[in-house]
Amino acid sequence: MNANHRTVLLIDDDAGLLQLLSIRLRAAGYQVETANSAEQALARIAVTRPGAIVTDLRMDGMDGMALFEQVHRQDPALPVILLTAHGTIPDAVKATQRGLFGYLTKPFDDGALLELLERALNTPGRDDRTPADNADAPWRAGIITANPNMEALLAEAELVAASEASVLIQGASGTGKEVLARALHLAGPRHDKPLVAINCAAIPEQLLESELFGHAKGAFTGATSAHKGLLQTGSGGTVFLDEIGDMPPALQAKLLRVLQDREIRPVGSNQSIPVDVRIVSATHRNLENAIAAGDFREDLYYRLNVVTLTLPPLRQRPEDIPLLARHFLNQLREKHPHRAQDFTQEALERLVGYDWPGNVRQLLNVVEQCCVLSTTALVPATLVARALHEKPTGIRTYADAKQQFERDYLVQLLKITNGQVTEAARLAGRNRTEFYRLLQRNHLTPGMFKRPDDS
Repeated sequence: MNANHRTVLLIDDDAGLLQLLSIRLRAAGYQVETANSAEQALARIAVTRPGAIVTDLRMDGMDGMALFEQVHRQDPALPVILLTAHGTIPDAVKATQRGLFGYLTKPFDDGALLELLERALNTPGRDDRTPADNADAPWRAGIITANPNMEALLAEAELVAASEASVLIQGASGTGKEVLARALHLAGPRHDKPLVAINCAAIPEQLLESELFGHAKGAFTGATSAHKGLLQTGSGGTVFLDEIGDMPPALQAKLLRVLQDREIRPVGSNQSIPVDVRIVSATHRNLENAIAAGDFREDLYYRLNVVTLTLPPLRQRPEDIPLLARHFLNQLREKHPHRAQDFTQEALERLVGYDWPGNVRQLLNVVEQCCVLSTTALVPATLVARALHEKPTGIRTYADAKQQFERDYLVQLLKITNGQVTEAARLAGRNRTEFYRLLQRNHLTPGMFKRPDDS
């Protein structure tokens, strides 16, 4: 354990006490950040997520309890330790029941604080690594982020992964729900067992039942042999049901029985088969609205939704866009050998400024198009704009517009006449001398338009 990487955020409006606590914690090997108010602490957390928070209860402005409530709403897995006076112990006890990691009564022993911090930083999903260190963990190798909200989500995911609880991943299309499902599987105790993924919206209803539960020989026309379903194939591991909101009602009932009884019955069989799977599901739909509309079973919803993890859209992770773009650029080198090594600053600014309705999947497609078309080491902004189907911004000056029209007009004429100046001048209604002047002004020569076999 590398103690120098443990980060604690200290909050107190008493500068002397803040300095004293900082000295003691740094001497114990912690990395310490400080804030003299709850408001300043929230600003720091928005930039970099600490491993734990230690805050005084009584402060001017927002107090420690209000700070805890706000932090806990945004990041329930972030440990908060409250420093209280004797008279405020009942408040701290109530906060503990709502998720406060712990509290100490002033004056407190340094050893008690260090012991509490050790427990806080070594909670599963909250070890002594900073987010930057956690980025190297094998289970989350496919997730590229420097966003505090994403780091909070991943900390929750690591906590949940250690359990057997069913997880529902919510998020817009293209946000990376399957990537998060894979990370959950790799972070959990079933990581060495199969991960089986199926998109419930991509398979016709009559085939989906067979894919999930399997079928017996002769169960239907064409069933010439028994088929093992994905729930049986994934037994011992994890089954990821993508777009669960599109599962037909009849199959919802069968899936509910699987979750209740831990056994399946293949299509056309009268024998049940025990299965041991962890279910992770995902949807871009609002399942509560689907329940209200009668399209999704409420009892199945509560079975699947033991824990909900919601992926933010890419537009809410602007600091991740350059990281992801460069990651995809390097990743695509094996698929499409290309010259591009990076993006120009203007190209990155265009990427960051875009709204990304298709989220991470759309970003990958844009980067791939840039890779294929780029002929330089740096991908230019114009190529990014083209991939985004952006129209040129701003109004050109009259002189620029006139020059471009003139050049395009001359190019069209010379293409039509295969570089025959006399014919092009005739079509333009100009004499040869004047036409040559126009070509010279626009840096065009007739030879550029002659075919190779022209004499």
